[in-house]
Amino acid sequence: MKTVRFATIEDIPAILHLLEQVNLVHHLGRPDLFRRATKYGEAELCAILQDPKTPVFVCEENGTVLGHAFCILQEIAGDRLLCDRKTLYLDDICVDEAARGKGVGHALYRHVEAYAKALGCYNVTLNVWCCNPGAMRFYEAMGLVPQKVGLERIL
Repeated sequence: MKTVRFATIEDIPAILHLLEQVNLVHHLGRPDLFRRATKYGEAELCAILQDPKTPVFVCEENGTVLGHAFCILQEIAGDRLLCDRKTLYLDDICVDEAARGKGVGHALYRHVEAYAKALGCYNVTLNVWCCNPGAMRFYEAMGLVPQKVGLERIL
């Protein structure tokens, strides 16, 4: 049975393995932007896992981590232009390539959504790279819709 829970220090090796997979997708899609490296190192992960504003969840089955979701709690209050709101930003989600298509991503995303609701968040937001159409299809299947679009012109 799949279980989604807060990540712990003991999960760091599995999380690093997943971060390598995420990076490879981005590096292959946009080698002009992404180097072959992980987004975080072990020390950075330790700090992230201890910060209540950066919750990280893992989905595991039989003691094996199959995926992760990195989140950042964001709050706007008293802004001149923007309405007050609390947002849970989904910074990174990854399902191990061997576990894709088995409901791990759905379980992680639904857990993140429920967590955001429990915190009183207005919304869940994320960014997805256009070089990752599989991720875009997944997020659309989860009910997300574009909020804004980032454009570029490479010079």
